Amino acid sequence: MDGSRFSTDFFWDMFVNYGSRIGLAVVTLVVGLWLTGWIARRLDGHMVRLGVEVTLRRFLKSVTGLALKVLVLITVASMLGVATTSFIAVLGAAGLAIGLALRDSLSNFAGGVLMIVFKPYKVGDFVEMQGQSGTVQAIQILNTVLLTADNKTVFIPNGPIINGNIINHSNERQRRVEVDVGIGYGSDIDVARKTLLAIVNADRRVLSDPAPDVVVVELGDSAVVLRVRAWVNTPDYWPVFFAIPEQAKKAFEVAGVEIPFPQRTIHVVQKAAD
Repeated sequence: MDGSRFSTDFFWDMFVNYGSRIGLAVVTLVVGLWLTGWIARRLDGHMVRLGVEVTLRRFLKSVTGLALKVLVLITVASMLGVATTSFIAVLGAAGLAIGLALRDSLSNFAGGVLMIVFKPYKVGDFVEMQGQSGTVQAIQILNTVLLTADNKTVFIPNGPIINGNIINHSNERQRRVEVDVGIGYGSDIDVARKTLLAIVNADRRVLSDPAPDVVVVELGDSAVVLRVRAWVNTPDYWPVFFAIPEQAKKAFEVAGVEIPFPQRTIHVVQKAAD
């Protein structure tokens, strides 16, 4: 009888002392996990409204959910009387070790986040960066993928990109084509200018406002260098750029304008005999 009463009293004391704590921990766990999912969904919806890139959005949602779940589990463990100080220290040390091991990848990740947020370029833009040029095929979390003009795929880490110079050839709606053409010193500059202006004005891809012009930019060793400047819509830049030199060569032949090539005049001085 006394043993049975002792057992009953023991379990009753255990229930009184720990039952409420366990019940509160269970409620905290359930509510905490529900709040974790709710916060992650709200964050994802907010990023959708802001137009955040889908890859970054999913990554941030996963990281946020994982961090909140770890926080909930630590809180529940603390409520049950589990010492969490050492556990937190281990997590901190592990995080530091992982961060040091993946510092380059973390740098690339940070660069990817900044590019997706600030958008210095987008998929389809023609860019120059890190000594490479090409059309952007994809903006990934760690890399940017370019397709070069000769159809090679280039993967460039985002870290160096965000810390370097980026030239975006597609960002503006219009661009100015500049082509240098040399004529001989004996040729008439006015005739050459009229010939070049006739070429660009006849091209429907060249815009009339701003009007194209031709200026003298250099008096070279063997040529007077004229620069053709014409505004075009950005998609027409390269077709017009490559068309002007060919048309200029043909038009100069008809107009009698000389296109010089480098020449060197040698004077032979004969020393008189004694």
